[in-house]
Amino acid sequence: MSKIEVDALTADFFGAFDNRGGKTPDVDRIRRLFLPQGVIACTGPGFAVYTVDEFIEPRRTLLTDGRLTEFCEWETAERTEIVGGLASRTGEYRKSGIMNGEPFEGAGTKHLQFVRTPEGWRIASLAWYDQP
Repeated sequence: MSKIEVDALTADFFGAFDNRGGKTPDVDRIRRLFLPQGVIACTGPGFAVYTVDEFIEPRRTLLTDGRLTEFCEWETAERTEIVGGLASRTGEYRKSGIMNGEPFEGAGTKHLQFVRTPEGWRIASLAWYDQP
């Protein structure tokens, strides 16, 4: 996997949640980016572990029911290591939007593990930490 491919997959992941300007977020894209058995974990401020489907559905609701609008998140820094059919990326990110009518901003760290499959590169796991 080239660094360009890692960058593109990561940007595709972040872009799945964008609902700025009334855009419908493409959270189903997450299923195409992850292994079906992928693991997603949040380590803060609370702890939770999700399957891909468990991760997608609450976010779809939040991003489409009017509570969270003008939302986007983006990487601000990253470190990527690629070895054969494995890639690891740790990235700092920011996010912003309007939650229940109130503007908000946040930041955190995401760690992604990528693997090469017969169908192409996929995300095997994601762990993240939102700064309080």
